[in-house]
Amino acid sequence: MGRTAIVRAILQAGACALACLQFVQQARADAGGVSFWLPGIFGSLAAAPVTPGWAYSTVYLHLQANAGASQNFVTSNGARGSVVAGIDAHADVLVQGITYTSAMPVLGGQAGFSVLAAPGNLGVGVDATLTGPRGNTISGGQSDNRTTLSDIYYQGTLKWNQGVHNTMVYVTGNIPSGTYDPTRLANLNPGFPAIDAGAGYTYLDPKSGHEFSVVGGLTYSTINPYLQYQNGIDFHVDWAASQFVTKNVHVGVAGYFFQQITDDSGPGAKLGGFRGRAIGIGPQIGFIIPLSEGYQGYLNLRGYKDLEVENRASTWSTWVTFAVSAAPPEKTPSASVISRKY
Repeated sequence: MGRTAIVRAILQAGACALACLQFVQQARADAGGVSFWLPGIFGSLAAAPVTPGWAYSTVYLHLQANAGASQNFVTSNGARGSVVAGIDAHADVLVQGITYTSAMPVLGGQAGFSVLAAPGNLGVGVDATLTGPRGNTISGGQSDNRTTLSDIYYQGTLKWNQGVHNTMVYVTGNIPSGTYDPTRLANLNPGFPAIDAGAGYTYLDPKSGHEFSVVGGLTYSTINPYLQYQNGIDFHVDWAASQFVTKNVHVGVAGYFFQQITDDSGPGAKLGGFRGRAIGIGPQIGFIIPLSEGYQGYLNLRGYKDLEVENRASTWSTWVTFAVSAAPPEKTPSASVISRKY
């Protein structure tokens, strides 16, 4: 199998895994320093077109979040507050998703659509007093653990290829599943509909095996009607770089930047704007696994650790993706021409 075919194998297998995993949420929306968008969703090869057809993926995600004693936060007007005790949360989620990629060009590009949902377990422990800049306080000394189902998430993409340069636009959002419980701390659902849209770029040189991807987007969240709390608009960038060390293995590094750019609002936003920020980085490795004739698997492992956070709990996460798809055609003299039609 040629390097171009190998790359397209990974792209096809990982298409729905890269769709959206933004359902690991704590209650209290951005008041608790979390958001609809989960940083790190997009990784290597994000913007490159794939082999048309159906793909299935399952992703195990472990997320650990901590806000230690005396952690400060800064509101939009520069006033400071503090956490005088601690917050601890974890999530273990098993994402199930399918993606269909059309063989028919759309606006000169390749269209794809993904749908996914996930069962999972979330545990939250709070033993804190959060003091805001105007003297408002939120105190708690409780814990919650719950196994439940996430919302249904969807994502549409449109990708174009010109040699080693690949571009993409996308839109993603959620359909509430009805399992959100405003009386509990542990929820895999944000409690409100939201929509995210953005664009991405992938540099991919099959001859050298060099690859770099970057995807940026904006998230708009509607108000949580139970908490009367509306998150501000978020800006996020996911990036990744990798190198093929053999024809079936690639290694690299991935990271993200997340910044809330407008204030939280609504009657429940008692601590002011509470704009969050997170910067994280971590390693990744991927393996192509031949299956039965005409099909293949792709296993990817990557992890992230926050280097800097503001108005958010510090997190680390582990992602294990296994995807199955139709194998791309063997490399032929016309293969490069076919790839450029998208």
